[in-house]
Amino acid sequence: MIKLLDLLHRWCGGLLGLILTILGLSGAILVHKEEWIGLPHASDVRVTDPSQLGRLAEQLLGGAKGGESLVFASDRFGLVQLREGAHGLYATQRGEVIARWSSLWERPELWLFDLHHHLFTGDVGETVVGVAGLAAIVFAVTGTILWWRTRRTFRFRLWPSRMTGPAIRMQHRDLGIIAAPLLLLLALTGTMMIFRPVAGAVLAPLTFPAAIEADLKAPKFAVEPLAPHLDWQAIISAAHDAFPTAELRILAVPKKPGDPVTIRMKQSAEWLPNGRTMLWFDPADGRLLGSRDATRMQVGTQAFNMAYPIHAGKVGGLVYRLLLTAVGLALAMLGSFSVWSFWFCKKQRQAASRPLPRRARGGPER
Repeated sequence: MIKLLDLLHRWCGGLLGLILTILGLSGAILVHKEEWIGLPHASDVRVTDPSQLGRLAEQLLGGAKGGESLVFASDRFGLVQLREGAHGLYATQRGEVIARWSSLWERPELWLFDLHHHLFTGDVGETVVGVAGLAAIVFAVTGTILWWRTRRTFRFRLWPSRMTGPAIRMQHRDLGIIAAPLLLLLALTGTMMIFRPVAGAVLAPLTFPAAIEADLKAPKFAVEPLAPHLDWQAIISAAHDAFPTAELRILAVPKKPGDPVTIRMKQSAEWLPNGRTMLWFDPADGRLLGSRDATRMQVGTQAFNMAYPIHAGKVGGLVYRLLLTAVGLALAMLGSFSVWSFWFCKKQRQAASRPLPRRARGGPER
């Protein structure tokens, strides 16, 4: 059984190690993106006055044609982001444009996010990332089992003593057991967000999966097409009146006729950085159609909403983000060294085991 686990662990590591390296490195960088974006006014204090936020929305969404989304400033990032497909801009909370882009390649935080979540290949890449996440869970469990046999030889090593197979495996084993608990948590939360059945299985003791799906499903409304000059200030004022203590996070203009205007808000009890408290408005006249209080969702749904902030370091402050950085770098090291030892050290062993020519062994020339 142990030999089978060891074989499974090595082969999966050799095949998926490069993907895990990419996920570890990109995640370690993204967890601090609010600090390294480095644009002017990025450290501005978040505006909370609904009338000022309404004027800002009027300024940036005036003449909206559909598909735009406005992400308001947060406590960690003082700029507003307007996105429309691949195009977008950052603006101050007074409406002054700071930076524009017409492709995600023009902003490192955008292409890094796409790399981490989709491997630059859309839905297919997201599925591959999910499979890699499931593999990481298996690695954490099987690696712990395999480590237990050699626990008495444990020694903390950040780097292998030599770039040979045995030395790399010793470093991999002992670094892996240190990173395993948090790595397991990150792999599990990441996989839960990609594969909803995984989330349903994990949260089933709290809430039936069907109830979670019902909590997260957007309601359907019969609405008219988007009006050319919608009163965005009135919409934001109505959202504030519905949830006076909540933080305004995202205003999304419908992409196609028949969809409502959507606002996401974050209440103090929510961990999700953009919240899951939702409001829907008629795009023709701006009247409130319905709302959903995230704090009244099923227990399992509220637990699911915690997966992303735990995975991305949106809770726990700087200390937790530094821990995630360390685990991301450890994952990158574990993945890259797995690939190296599996594919290259194996060739070295095979070359060393080949018999030498007779002349090299001191035999007579023929």
